[in-house]
Order: sequence, then C-alpha cells, then structure tokens
Amino acid sequence: TGDIVILLGGRTGRDGIGGATGSSKSHDVDSLTSCGAEVQKGNAPEERKLQRLFRNPAASTLIRRCNDFGAGGVSVAIGELADGLEIDLDKVPKKYEGLDGTELAISESQERMAVVVSPENVSEFIKLANFENLEATVVAVVTEKKRMVMHWRGKTIVDLSREFLSSNGAPKHTSVRVEDIDRDKLFIRKKIADVKDEYINTLRDLNVASKIGLGSRFDSTVGAATVVMPYGGKYQLSAPQYMACKLPTSGKTDDASVMAYGFDPYLSEISPFHGAAWAVIDSVAKLVASGADYEGAYMSFQEYFGRTRGVKERWGKPFAALLGALTAQTGLEIASIGGKDSMSGSFEDLDVPPTLVSFAITMGKASGIITPEFKRPGSYIYLLKTEPDENGMPDYKEIRKLFARVSALIKSGNVLSAYTPGIGGIAAALFTMSVGNHIGVAVCPEFDTDSLFAKEYGSFVIESSEPIDNAILIGKTVESESITVADEKIPLSVLTENWKQPLENVFPTETPSVEKKIYKKLEYTERPAIKHASAKIAAPKVVIPVFPGTNCEYDTAKAFRLAGASPVTIVLRNMNSTTLDESLDELSKEISSAQILMLPGGFSGGDEPDGSGKFITAVLRNEKVRKSVERLLDKNDGLILGICNGFQALVKSGLLPYGRIKPVMSPDDPTLTHNTIYRHQSTMVTTRIASVKSPWLANVNVGELYTIPVSNGEGRFKANPELLKELARNGQIATQYTDLNGNPTSDVAYNPNNSDLAIEGILSPDGRIFGKMGHSERIGENVCKNIPGCKDQKLFLSGVSYFS
Repeated sequence: TGDIVILLGGRTGRDGIGGATGSSKSHDVDSLTSCGAEVQKGNAPEERKLQRLFRNPAASTLIRRCNDFGAGGVSVAIGELADGLEIDLDKVPKKYEGLDGTELAISESQERMAVVVSPENVSEFIKLANFENLEATVVAVVTEKKRMVMHWRGKTIVDLSREFLSSNGAPKHTSVRVEDIDRDKLFIRKKIADVKDEYINTLRDLNVASKIGLGSRFDSTVGAATVVMPYGGKYQLSAPQYMACKLPTSGKTDDASVMAYGFDPYLSEISPFHGAAWAVIDSVAKLVASGADYEGAYMSFQEYFGRTRGVKERWGKPFAALLGALTAQTGLEIASIGGKDSMSGSFEDLDVPPTLVSFAITMGKASGIITPEFKRPGSYIYLLKTEPDENGMPDYKEIRKLFARVSALIKSGNVLSAYTPGIGGIAAALFTMSVGNHIGVAVCPEFDTDSLFAKEYGSFVIESSEPIDNAILIGKTVESESITVADEKIPLSVLTENWKQPLENVFPTETPSVEKKIYKKLEYTERPAIKHASAKIAAPKVVIPVFPGTNCEYDTAKAFRLAGASPVTIVLRNMNSTTLDESLDELSKEISSAQILMLPGGFSGGDEPDGSGKFITAVLRNEKVRKSVERLLDKNDGLILGICNGFQALVKSGLLPYGRIKPVMSPDDPTLTHNTIYRHQSTMVTTRIASVKSPWLANVNVGELYTIPVSNGEGRFKANPELLKELARNGQIATQYTDLNGNPTSDVAYNPNNSDLAIEGILSPDGRIFGKMGHSERIGENVCKNIPGCKDQKLFLSGVSYFS
C-alpha cells in the first residue's frame, strides 16, 4: 500500500486499440478497413531506451514489480500489478489530444512499461529514466482496498473488485468432442520412384525451402553475443535448428541461452494430439543436437486454431493439442512456463491447421555448442533413432535414453555436427548439413532409400570422426559437391537452386537488374606519416554518444575496454530543448578532453528513408560540438571512428572523406544511400584490406581478408568517378567487399549494398578518421562460430596503441 506506479516510455495513441480482442475473433474482408486501429505502431528507438534503463542496476534494483503494455494496455499492464489500484488516466502521456477514457485505458503498445517503486524512490527513478531520454510519469498508486479504480476528467469510469477480476468474470462452460483420426496417415513411408525428383520436391516444400531472404532482414549480430548465425558454413547456407546467444554481460562469459522450436503443420492437421506431442519432442531434440543439456529445459507454447464458434468438434482440436503437449511434457519431465494463445485462425471460410508451436529453452556453454554443417570429408554419418509405439506416439523412456546418449557423444568430442530430421526427413537433413561447406555425401547402398524421405522426429543425423557402435550408418562425407543415393549423383548446385527458388520472388536474395562485376584490387601499402600521438596515454578516453536508435554502444564500449581504453557513454536527450542543450554541452565537454570519438551503429531516427545518420550529422554541425571535434583532431592528436550509422554521419557531415565538418554538402559530395536490393541486409561479409594509411589499421596488412558482420539498409557508398579515382590514389579507400576468393565484387551475395568499387570503408586524407559499414565491434570468443574466417581486425587495439 502506498507504492507508486510509473508509466515509462512512449506516449499513448489510438493505435493498438482492441488488439487483444482482435487476435481472438474471426475476420473477413471488412477487417481490412474496420480493424486498422487494432494494429500497434511500433517505436523501436523508444524500446531501445527501455532496454538501456533496465540494464542499469541503479534503476532496475528500484523496481518492485513491472509489466509491459501488451494486450489490454493500461487496464492490464497496470491493472495486474497489485490487488488495489487508483489509476489517474489524465496523467497518461498522450501522442495527441482527443482520446477518451476508454481509449487511454485499452490502447496497446510495445514501447511502454509500467513499474512499481516505493514512494521514497520515485524521484530517483524518474531522474534515471530521464537520463536515458525516457519520459516517466506517475499514473497510479497501490491502495489497501482491493479494487481497480480508474479516474478520468474528475469521474470514476472503472471500479471493479479484485475478486471479480481474478475470477475472469462469469464462469464459462463448453462441450468438447475429440474426433477420431486416421492413424495410417501419421507416418507414411512411400515408395520412391525417382530419387532426384523426390529430393528436389522435398527441398521445394515451403517448410524446408530457403528462408535466407527473410532472415537477412533482421539484425542477427547486434550485441556481439550471437553464438550461431542463422545460416552457417563457408557459404552461409546451413541453417542451425536453434538460437544460441551468450548472456549480455559487460565482461567475458561462456554462458549462453539456447532455444529451439518444433511444429509440423501436416502432422497437426491429421492429429492435433500427435502434432503437439511430437512438436515438444522435436523442439527438445534440437536442443540436444546443439550440444546443450535438455534436462534443465523449459517449454513455452504458441497456440493458433480456427475460431471454435461453439462447435464441440472444433473445440476438440485445441483440447487434443493441449493433451498431446501435456503427455509429452510429463513423458520428458519438462515443465511449461508460459504461452500465448490466438484463437483467431479463421478468415471467412478458411481455417489455419491446428497449431501448437513448442518452444524449448535451456542454458548451455557457448564453447560446447556444435553446428550442423559438415566439417570435413571422410567422416562417418550415422542415424540414431527410436521407434514410435503402435499408436504413433513416442516411447518416452527410449527417447530420454537416446537424448542422453547423443549428449554424451557430443561431449566426447567425436561428433562434428548434428541435426534432428523433421519435415523432409533425413534427405533434408543431409542437404542442410552438406550445403554450408559444400561437402558432399555418399549414402551407403545398404541404406533404405525410402527411409531418406520419411519423418524421423526425435532422431539424430550426426557426423562423427570415429565409428559408433549400435548406430545406423547412413554413409560418409566426401569432397564431391553432390549427394549420391542409389548410384544417382545429385549435384549440390541443382539442389541448392531448387531450395532457394520457392520464396525468391517473395523474399529476394538477388538483384537481377544489377550487373555482377569484379572490381580492381586496390593496394596502398604506405603507412601514415604520423604513427603515434605526440602525448602518450595509457588508457585513452573514448567518447561514445548514444543517439535515439543507437544500439551498438555496449558492444563498442566493451571492445574498447578490452583493448585498454577508457570508454565514456553520453546519452543525447532530446525530449525538449533544455535537455538537448544540456546534452550537447556535456558531449562537447567530453569530446574536448578525449582522445577518440566513436560514433556507433544502430537505426538513428528509426532509419526512416534517407534518414540514417541525419540526427547525428545535425549534432556534429552544432557549433559547440563542431569546435570540440576540431579540438580533438587539432589539439589532442585525436582519432575518430564511425561504424554503420556512425559511418553515414561522417560521410554526410563531410568528415569523410575531407577530414573536416562541412557546413553544407553539395550534390558532388559522396553519400551512403539505400541498398540496391531495397531492404535491410544482415549477414557476414568478407572484406579486404586495401590501404593501411591509418593508425586504425596499424595491425593489418594490404590484401588480408576478414569476416565481418554487416547490418544496414542504407550502406551503399556512392561517389562520382573522379572522386573515386582520387580516393583510391590517396589511399583513402580502406576496405573492399570481396567474394570468397578475395575478389572485390558488385555481387549482392558478397557486397550486400552494391557499393561503388566494392567500398566498405574509407579514410580521411591523414587516415585518422575511419568510417566503415561492417560491425568490427561485434567480436568475441565463440561469437558467430559457424562462420569461418578471421573476424578481429584489431581495429580497437590499433586505435588504443596509437596513444601508447
């Protein structure tokens, strides 16, 4: 009683009104025009600020309870926090005027949080929130009376007892009938007439086909903690069946969270009961295949079914799925800790197939994670499996034994890669394991060809360096880039083309309109005239500004700290003119006394079209900041580094390639503009050192290749031909995108933004300012371990060493 509820983050608008109920009702064509308000309008920069606040222990330790503004808005986010609440809706910050009490109470969003703090901590918490450029407003108080009360414009518009709320209102009853199923359809093993055709058709199934064009739209390396990339191997084509990410710490850690999912729409359509049970088995088996221990795993479910409409047979589908999942959980002795239901899978007369997606999550060691791509020719390929019982259900005792055996084999060090087959069977597993490194497979003549395409949930295909007793030998890995089955040699190139084709028009990975060409390998071997600063400093000070949308400051500060520098993070607060002026004063002061200015990456300004780095550029042109930058360069012998958004700001301010901030840019100046594929690209690229005319490049040599993450939508460096020649002649083109053979190229597969001359990074005339698109800060032990190549350009070490 007396505790205070603070609303944090974004303001409230009409978007998101009715979203919770909208996800639980049938829809038709009229929904396109009548349900627009149900869709939330996201605000990712605001969400990032919330992340920063919650990562600050000074703030998070003040929070007694918190809730997000998902379904139900204020009603749920605040209404769930305590038994008794007095909520003042007039205090809720608004995007615009005109919202009534109901709209304020139920509008949903993802960029707001409700937190409970003690009365004596309110001022301190609000101060910490404001420091992160977040609005924080007292909107409610916890009361002794167990009622949720809402006030608006002097009136009480909601007054409900906690007893009523906790009861979910009036009790509801329904009749459920689980219909019988055709067990003969559960796990059909059909006779294969043509192996090649069957293989191609299997890989073209949408549940198997490539999702690279979709996955590369999302930043997969932010945080510098990604253990496995979404696609791995030399060719970045083998998809792991799980997510593995190290815990976000400021120091070193080997602890990683590992998560996997399971779902087969075909099996679930035949039997929601079997589909849910095997989904649980599949999700846990993927954890086992990663090398993580499954015994400490927990489950979370996502359910999605057609509208029940009060029909007992339609109610029987989610009921059967629930029982199937529960059966598997008790069989594996694994608990479920959460879930999300959306009973709205109906559009007019169309229903989704009964859907229960099982998510399994556990802890593991990043160093112990193994990846699915075949590692070398000459390995043994084995199948380890159990058989379903006569009803098509798992034998849980045998499954647990198998899981334990596979875990022990992985820990022995003899298992080089592992995969658990699902849709597409062993055939899809072999392709996935082969394609990443272009290592082929020769299937044993004795292995049943029909079995290649049968579903084998809860089983494992493993690559072993040594023979394994009591396991089924599938074949061996070979140097030939093909999969050979029953004397049919199927080239990986043919299989890959068919695997990529189904979704290429939906989520393209190519830009057919752009000519693929090879550029000249630029070589400038002369080191900078000044190799060290005039004053030696043991731990140079690095100023890292955080702008709205910046999301690489933690990674960058960590990289500099490990290199021996002393990073200082400055948050730009632009909630009003006063906070902005204070921030600019603070930033200017810190830059003036610093040795290095680092402009990190992110999505400044929400990455609105042609907007990347725009706000950062405006800050750099502020008179106080500009003078401080000039002092850094002229008086302090300082260095400047800009990555991604930071690179964009350096180019659009004139610091690159000219070495000075220009008041106004001209049409003839270079720029960074949208990728030619017209979307965000997140992948690992190979970059080549083209010049060493910079202190930042003191520990590398011309011609060396490095594997670097990129994540941008506007990373294409454009300049007129004359300027490009001048930059090359002056040694200002630092790095180029290359193919796997080290050739600079325009091919979007290797130069994802199609930069001129394959430029990835450029230098100022004296080399002390370096801008690049690749995220060189996203490095670490066991980071992106399924991608080969040298990932550390020693960029941060070189910058720090310049002052020692």
